[in-house]
Order: sequence, then structure tokens, then C-alpha cells
Amino acid sequence: MGWWQINTDTLARSRFVVSPLSETIATVQTLERGTAAHPGERGWLDTCLPAYRARLAADPVTALLVRIGLGGRWNADFLSPTPDDTRDPAFDKELSRVSDTPPGAARADLEVSHGGPLPDLLRRPDLPDRAAELLAWVWSETVRPEWPRRRRIIEADVVARTRQLSQGGWAAALDDLRPGMRWLGDSRLQVNAHDYPPRELADARLLFVPVTRRQGWVSWDTDRGRYAVVYPCTGALADPERTRVPDSLGNLLGPARASVLVLLDTPKSTTHLTALTGLALGSVGRHLKVLFDAGLIRRRRAGRSVLYFRTEAGDVLVGAQDLS
Repeated sequence: MGWWQINTDTLARSRFVVSPLSETIATVQTLERGTAAHPGERGWLDTCLPAYRARLAADPVTALLVRIGLGGRWNADFLSPTPDDTRDPAFDKELSRVSDTPPGAARADLEVSHGGPLPDLLRRPDLPDRAAELLAWVWSETVRPEWPRRRRIIEADVVARTRQLSQGGWAAALDDLRPGMRWLGDSRLQVNAHDYPPRELADARLLFVPVTRRQGWVSWDTDRGRYAVVYPCTGALADPERTRVPDSLGNLLGPARASVLVLLDTPKSTTHLTALTGLALGSVGRHLKVLFDAGLIRRRRAGRSVLYFRTEAGDVLVGAQDLS
């Protein structure tokens, strides 16, 4: 198994970050896989997959580059660079990390992910530019049009993870972050089930990077002292079918108020609901007050947060609308 030695200073400097490039890389991997992880992803794939496959069919070099670099056991390092820890990184700036890779370094990374010498088709100097062009196309055609919604999902996941951290500490927050990850004790974090030497993260910055696709990986940039865990947002957030508002419930309560009630199948804070719905904090508060006064939700305090959740009456109302 692969594990990292993490001291308290590293944990103290760690943070959650949003990375448009990581979201795009995870999207490419989903398109390469071609199968939906949940019903909500099925419709998205039906829309986006034909154009993606047509583009790669017309460019066999890039198709093979992606298949080897992102479709195997390991990601090629230059294709999944470790994000910066800036609060709001620009996609183009992140993408330059890919396009600026020296051609020799890109081929060496691909040999590692391929597990041997590269096919003759990939023995060429333009691989970083080709990879960057494909990532820019996927960003433009499939990610950027719905980036505001995806970002709300990502930010909601960060809120949920932060609350989990405050309630159960790092062990609770990290154990279910991604498959194969768990806290081993003695300052050791198992990052996956693969067999490679442990790494010492003293004086490093550890970043946690949520993405809405069901992909994940780890990366590092030792020159800058950055390590990253890219992990999938919890399925209840990433799958829009799980939070679909029935038309009849929307007509009864109003679409915005109904969406708040539907989301409260599990406890959530006002900040969490704001991130998920895109509504202003004041609007969420007003909807919560109406639902609370109607006996459809309750609230309880958890640390510094107040969490709202549906009552039995709220469950019955939502369930009845689902059956109508």
C-alpha cells in the first residue's frame, strides 16, 4: 500500500482547494471510461461522449496519449499537475503547467504510466501541446458551460468535510475521502492500495481537491513542496438525480423552497445549502424559517454550525410528491 508520513505542521498547513484543471482531468477520465457512475451522469455522457470520441477518432496521436497517460493504473505526472493553493485559480494558468512541460519529461512520465517504452506514434516533441489542446477543448465544451453548478457542488462538499473534521478530527475526515484512503495512526496516511515507497511530507503543503466526477488520484510537486489528494465529491451531492425536485412539490412550495426541503434528507447547514442551491444566504434562511414553522424540518447545533434536517412530516411530504 502507498502511505505518506504526515506531521502535525503539515496537517496545520493543509487546506481544501478548487481546481478547474483537476475537474477537467477527471472529466476526461470519465469520458475515457464511457460508463456512468450514477443516473445523473448518464444524460451528461449521452450528450458529451459522441463529440469527444469524434475528436479523438480524428487525432489518433492524442487518443493514444490520453489512453496511456490517463487511462491506466497511474496518471502521467505532467497530465495531472499538483494544483496551487490559490483560492480561485484560473484555468488557463493551471493549463500552462501542462503545455510548458519539456517534451522529454512528458515522454518519461508517459513511460512510467505505460510501464515501458512508448509506441512509435508517441515518440514526438509536441505531446505537451497536444495534451493541453485536448484539456482546453474538454474544458470549453463540457466543463465551463456548467462550471457554476459544479463549483457549488464542490464548495458544498468542502463545507461537509470541514464539519466532519470539526466533529471527528482528521481521522474521520480522511477515512472515507476516497477508496483506499484511511488514517493508519502513527502520523501515517494511506493514500491508496498500490505498492510504492512511503513519502515523508515534513515541511510540505497538503492539498485536498474535490471533483464532481467519480475519479481520484494523488500527485506531488517536490520542488514546490506540494502534495495533493484529488477525491470525488460525495455521491449525494454529485448526482443531480438524488436532489431532483418533483414538479408537484415545486408548485406547492415554490421551486426554491422545495429544493431546500428535498436537500434536507441529511442534515445540512445554511452555508451548505447556499452552496448547493446557488441561493443567497438570506433567501435560504427565509425558506428554512417557513419550513421550520410548518413543522417540516428541525434543527440542532453541531459545534459552531446549526444543522437542519427533515421531520417525519417533511419526509412524508417529499415521499408523497415522488409517488404522484
